[in-house]
Amino acid sequence: MDVIRSVLLRPAYAGIAFGVAVVVFTFSIWLPNWRLILTVIPSSIISLPDKVILFWNLYGSIQTNFTLVSASYTIAIAILFGINIVLFIHHIKIRQGPLSGSTSALGVGGLISGFFGVGCAACGTFILTALLGLVGGAGLITLLPLGGEEFGILGVALLGYAMYSIIKKIKEPLVCDTIWPSNNK
Repeated sequence: MDVIRSVLLRPAYAGIAFGVAVVVFTFSIWLPNWRLILTVIPSSIISLPDKVILFWNLYGSIQTNFTLVSASYTIAIAILFGINIVLFIHHIKIRQGPLSGSTSALGVGGLISGFFGVGCAACGTFILTALLGLVGGAGLITLLPLGGEEFGILGVALLGYAMYSIIKKIKEPLVCDTIWPSNNK
């Protein structure tokens, strides 16, 4: 927690984390309404202020279209992904090099898994239902105890573990043990 606190106390990092979280949250909220958005954007009948009001009001769908579980992990995924991004940037800045592929993949995997779980209370998981419907497996979601929300929970877990891995890498000493052994034999 000390690493997260020290990174987020820097205004630039806090701004990046907040911006990324807002983008991820917005994408999660607007994704189930993509047809409406694609209809409204090019429309010349709807004024620009009305379009802005409509897009703003779509944020209210977190209360009406999402279950408590899906709303919780949607918010958690947005926040965790924002924090992961700034921890990743901080690591690159202090180490002058990227993280290992596995740590980066965990964060991306957590985000993707979380988006598989995005959906509303009425239609269930939006992306997963569509993908499984292409191969005739949409009914498989009904066999899961939470109806596909497991993917959102898995996303939170993967992002949490990715964050733990990045923090561990940040705390590692800058000197390699193979070059400078800590024990004198």
